[in-house]
Amino acid sequence: MTIIRKNPRRDLWGLSTAFDRLFDDAAFRPVAWGNVAEARLPLDITSSEDAVTIEAALPGIKPEDVDITVHQDNLTISVKDQSQQESREGERVYREVRRSSGSRTLTLPSGMDTEHATASFENGLLRLSIPRAEAAKPRQIPVTSVSEATAVAAETQGAEGEANTDAGEQA
Repeated sequence: MTIIRKNPRRDLWGLSTAFDRLFDDAAFRPVAWGNVAEARLPLDITSSEDAVTIEAALPGIKPEDVDITVHQDNLTISVKDQSQQESREGERVYREVRRSSGSRTLTLPSGMDTEHATASFENGLLRLSIPRAEAAKPRQIPVTSVSEATAVAAETQGAEGEANTDAGEQA
């Protein structure tokens, strides 16, 4: 006969861990627990050697209700939405006014040329493109072999010597 001993503390610990994992799952987390602005204003950010592109889906928002500001290395996209709806049923008038706002602030990478940034808004899609400054763009340094570098240096010295003798003859 085998005797099995159970540790009740371990069972409670396992149950506690299971509940923690359950509520950490995004499917069970209400939006209010996370960052509400991120849920209301999701952004798609892509980066290339030439620019950073930010896209935001803003259905039902008008272009004049979008405000984009850059301060130092922080980019803020703010959205204000206000709509009114009125319906009449006989002598009764039903009026709904909805107001909401939200914003997202991002830290831009260094070396961005915010003076030449462009923004477009079409069919509820905001597209912002910020080019990289020329100094921040990657540049390629050519690699030469030692024998090529020696030949180029000799040619350069030869050309300088001829220029110096020409200058001496003219003086």
